[in-house]
Amino acid sequence: MTTGTVTAPEQADPAAAGSDAGAGSRSREVLLGWFSAVRRRWTASLQLRTVAITAVLTLVAAGVLALFLTQQITSGLFQSRFDQVEAESNRGLNQARSIFNNANTNDSETTDLLVTNTLNQLAGETGATVVRDMVLVPLEDTQNLFVGPKSSSGLSADVIPDGLSQAVQSGSGTYWQSIALPAEDGGTSPALAFGTQVTLPPGNIYALYMVYDLSSVQDTLDYLMRVLVVAGAMLVMMNSLIAVYVTRSVVRPVGQAASAAETLSSGDLSVRMPVHGEDEMARLGTSFNRMADNIQDQITQLAELSQMQQRFVSDVSHELRTPLTTVRMAAEVLYDSRDGFDAINRRSTELLYHQVERFQALLADLLEITRFDAGAATMAPEKTDILHLATDVVQTAQPLAHKANTAVYVVPMGSEVSAHVDPRRIERIIRNLVNNAIEHGEGRPVDVVVGANDSDVAVVVRDHGIGMSEEQASRVFDRFWRADPARARTTGGSGLGLSIASEDTRLHNGRLDAWGRLGDGSAFRLIIPRSSGAAVGEDAPLQLPPAYTEAQRRLPSDLEDLEPSQLAGEVLPDRIQEQSLYRQRPDTPASAGSADAPDAAPHEEDES
Repeated sequence: MTTGTVTAPEQADPAAAGSDAGAGSRSREVLLGWFSAVRRRWTASLQLRTVAITAVLTLVAAGVLALFLTQQITSGLFQSRFDQVEAESNRGLNQARSIFNNANTNDSETTDLLVTNTLNQLAGETGATVVRDMVLVPLEDTQNLFVGPKSSSGLSADVIPDGLSQAVQSGSGTYWQSIALPAEDGGTSPALAFGTQVTLPPGNIYALYMVYDLSSVQDTLDYLMRVLVVAGAMLVMMNSLIAVYVTRSVVRPVGQAASAAETLSSGDLSVRMPVHGEDEMARLGTSFNRMADNIQDQITQLAELSQMQQRFVSDVSHELRTPLTTVRMAAEVLYDSRDGFDAINRRSTELLYHQVERFQALLADLLEITRFDAGAATMAPEKTDILHLATDVVQTAQPLAHKANTAVYVVPMGSEVSAHVDPRRIERIIRNLVNNAIEHGEGRPVDVVVGANDSDVAVVVRDHGIGMSEEQASRVFDRFWRADPARARTTGGSGLGLSIASEDTRLHNGRLDAWGRLGDGSAFRLIIPRSSGAAVGEDAPLQLPPAYTEAQRRLPSDLEDLEPSQLAGEVLPDRIQEQSLYRQRPDTPASAGSADAPDAAPHEEDES
């Protein structure tokens, strides 16, 4: 038994215990103070958070780069192994070819023995990079073969692909191809086959293949791939956690700013960003709110200015109607008495009369625009035959067409083209398009194509004049816009015709499209639904530009005697067919309307 002395425990010193507790309390206070300072810095500085996150992502990127370099090294090692295999195969095949070419055997037994020893020697050669087998296959099936198909390890010649066999058979060089060897588990393993031609007694040509089994190399690569897959999965998890953190700490305030900006752009000028803290995002919120206040003030001012402008145009237009009527009456009296004036006064009277007419048309357009702007434009829909309406418009435009030496045709593409529309507004749209086509058609024919499907009716006005570019076609419906401001007006339009046509089309829930090509003319397509209040379908009744033949053209007078069932496919009368497709103005050179024509386009002109 072991004996020892047992001593009583020492009495603790209360002073020392109090000192240790005070030191621990001060340490915790220092730690908490440092932690609070770091926390305040972290909360107040978006830059610090961004730098810290960037550092972590940089570490991750370094890991990805390391994996990439590992993959490149692996590829380089594999390529190096391939180069070694290729060098060994070339050396072995050349050695076999030399042995077989120098063989002095005269019977099948000695030749077979030579071939067997050579194949076994080459297959089991010391220093080979990977396991390899030899396959010998005759290229010609003759009766004097000393040796049949052979292999060093019982490998079947079926593993050689046809492409490699044909390459060896057709050439005298060394060829290679990747192949798949049958594995013990029923699958396949990768391999490389190198082949060339050899000659055996008594002069027969064979294909000699050296097959390298790369299953060991594949095993190594599979292991590396498994490692990379595991590392990739871990990387995905890390990136996901980083994305969650970044979204909550940084992207979330940016998303709030984007949401507020979208709400502001949609017209809600009262939206403001919440501001918390003193960091960069808080300053962004303050700046955004200040910007929203300024935008709201400016938009309010612009809205008031726009209303004042609309009221001014409306008031001026209405106030001008009475004096303009008086001036027009006086101009008409002078115009009717112009034959009694001298030449100068007669010319002045004619100019006054025509300019007053033009002023009255401009005033009518301005009044119509003010009605659209005020939302006071209304429709009076009724069932209308669009073909007859278009024919009436063409008939009315004949004086202008005769003055411009332009033939205007109607091209009916169907017999039933009626729709519930406001005939006054549709007639104004078509008249404006036809007058524009005559004005800018350079004396070439103008076609008004009318067609329909089950839900919509379409009218396309096609001219073959100067045309317009895509940029001009996109702006042709703007108010007072002109493709060439220097181009003289001959129809006295106000520059508001196409804008009014666009508004009339919108009232019908329709669509007005423009197409043009410089030197090839332009086309305007009006699509309106058959039923009032409906919307146009996705499939347009007519293409843009429309496809039709010259035989489908009609003069307005020719449509009066035709039944509706005869409108499609009727042959033109001889007097119409005799007219030229492109009639030239007497004072226009032959190159008018070609690619060298001025860069101009139909303008928005209308008598309204």
